[in-house]
Amino acid sequence: MDREWNDSQPIYRQLRDRVVAMILDGVLSEGDPLPSVRTVAAEYRVNPITVMKGYQQLVDEQLVEMKRGRGMFINAGARDLLLQGERQKFLEEQWPRIAATIHRLGLSAEELLEGGASGAPPPNANEEERSKP
Repeated sequence: MDREWNDSQPIYRQLRDRVVAMILDGVLSEGDPLPSVRTVAAEYRVNPITVMKGYQQLVDEQLVEMKRGRGMFINAGARDLLLQGERQKFLEEQWPRIAATIHRLGLSAEELLEGGASGAPPPNANEEERSKP
């Protein structure tokens, strides 16, 4: 996880978003434990209550399960649940602005595909990496 925090949103929310990104990127998988609250608090120099608040959001969203005395673990189906929500959020919040920019600049599908091939990772790049021996 990145050690830098920005002022645009609360740290607990940024922490939650970083764990979500790790799940979506395949860094954390179903059944994997989250780092302990104390470990994260010490490593990132934040209050343990802040870490717990971020983790609690993940529990509330049913992405993480708290096992008393053992820690917190990624729930089965968490990645699929996140993909569904993140895709919908993208289509509702970001895509309209992107589509408007594409239209305003008069870009064709071919130009977008050519331009995207140079800098963006291919779709499912993380899945391809995980399947390599």
